[in-house]
Amino acid sequence: MSLLNVMLGESTVFLVVILAFFCIHFYIKSIWSSPKNFPRGPTPLPLIGNLHLLDLKRPQNSLMKLAEKYGNIYTFHMGLQKLVVLAGYEMVKDALVNHAYEFGDRGHVPIFEETAQGNGLSFGRGESWKQMRRFTLTTLRDFGMGKKTIADRIVEETTYLIEVLKSYKGLPFENTMIINSAVSNIICSIVFGERFDYKDEKFIGILKVMNEFVKLSGSPMSQLFNCFPFLRFLPGDHKSSFQKRRALFDYLNKAYLDFKSKLNPNDLRSYIEAFIVKQEEEVNKMENVYFHEKNFLVSTSNLFSAGTETTSTSLRWGFLLLMKYPEVQRKVHEEIDHVIGSERNPTIEDRKNMPYTNAVLHEILRFGNVIPLNLQHETAMDTHFRGYFLPKGTQVIPLLTSVLFDKSQWETPNEFNPSHFIGADGKFVKRDAFLPFSAGRRVCLGETLAKMELFLFFTVLLQRFTLLPPPGITEKDLDLEPITGGTCAPKPYEMCAISR
Repeated sequence: MSLLNVMLGESTVFLVVILAFFCIHFYIKSIWSSPKNFPRGPTPLPLIGNLHLLDLKRPQNSLMKLAEKYGNIYTFHMGLQKLVVLAGYEMVKDALVNHAYEFGDRGHVPIFEETAQGNGLSFGRGESWKQMRRFTLTTLRDFGMGKKTIADRIVEETTYLIEVLKSYKGLPFENTMIINSAVSNIICSIVFGERFDYKDEKFIGILKVMNEFVKLSGSPMSQLFNCFPFLRFLPGDHKSSFQKRRALFDYLNKAYLDFKSKLNPNDLRSYIEAFIVKQEEEVNKMENVYFHEKNFLVSTSNLFSAGTETTSTSLRWGFLLLMKYPEVQRKVHEEIDHVIGSERNPTIEDRKNMPYTNAVLHEILRFGNVIPLNLQHETAMDTHFRGYFLPKGTQVIPLLTSVLFDKSQWETPNEFNPSHFIGADGKFVKRDAFLPFSAGRRVCLGETLAKMELFLFFTVLLQRFTLLPPPGITEKDLDLEPITGGTCAPKPYEMCAISR
């Protein structure tokens, strides 16, 4: 036997011994290192934890099923990471609303931390996150969020969208990029101070980059990377997602330099310009600098992504559901004809007089379940909650799926049923368990804008078109199974927009 073979054999044995020791150490630590009153859950296996119980394509379904066995608060070992899962409306609301501060920190998710590094809006932490959120909310309001000016901008954008749909002349088309472009132009009008043509190659290119990042960040391989971050050297979706995010950062950095070279502080027309002014104010005052390049890139990309992906995905769910349930579409058409007619554009004020359409939109958001796991939270301090003790830094999943499909809160949780939001008197009814935008300190800051966009895009298009499946496709053929990704999105589908 050669010396090389001996060395290789000894190295293999050594590696096996080290791996076995690591597995046993992790297993013992997982079982015995928790505080006395820490939530219990399924027994973890060495190294993989409870991954053998998780459907990586539909993790929310696995976590829901485990809640039935272990209760509405339990521990789940995501590989090397120990998480506490909160399930059901009462449990999630209690944590996020009644204990908002205790559960208000953002969790550690490697696929996002690789680029965010504690900066930005979605995965920011501490004082940096507070500064970014406060500044962003103020700036969004200054540029019209929640006001008539942004509503007018949305209606104006629908005129471009209508022309695109008319151009298909009733023939089938796949709507992902079309809807993405229309919705994205609303946030672009705030972030960049302008809208883009649907055929603008750079605009379409960056939308595709963003879509790919969202899809890759929630793939099974990326979820495994979250469980075992030391595997970052391996090829896979996690590395591709980093490349997509860097491409988006490159685009935003060029925009930043362009805006900075032309800046007029007395005539601010975009979020980027407002950020640059705030940045220069900090530098001049020699304060703790939060408005730095990294926060700019991450915050702006968060706005661009969140302001496009979730709303456009919800609309795409809506159009698919209207084709699946034509009787619902017929009732929406009737209400639009009665309240608005065909001679004028809808306004946001019409919403209060359109209980059925409002109910349909709420049910689309509930049933579509676009962010099923919520974004991961973390306890900001040692926390006593529901008889359990959660040390500071405990990673928490407030499972939104379990709220939107809670059997104790919804009459037919697994069905698409707009009657969930209609009272006996025919009026719209608010439901406490309607939390698609989450709740508490980390509630989506664009909720007001998203609801406005959904109502206006939806009603304008239904005022002008009847949506039908392609010839030869029946309602029963339409597939409501979502695709795997960072969001819960419908599979690509074709539809026909027939002018009314």
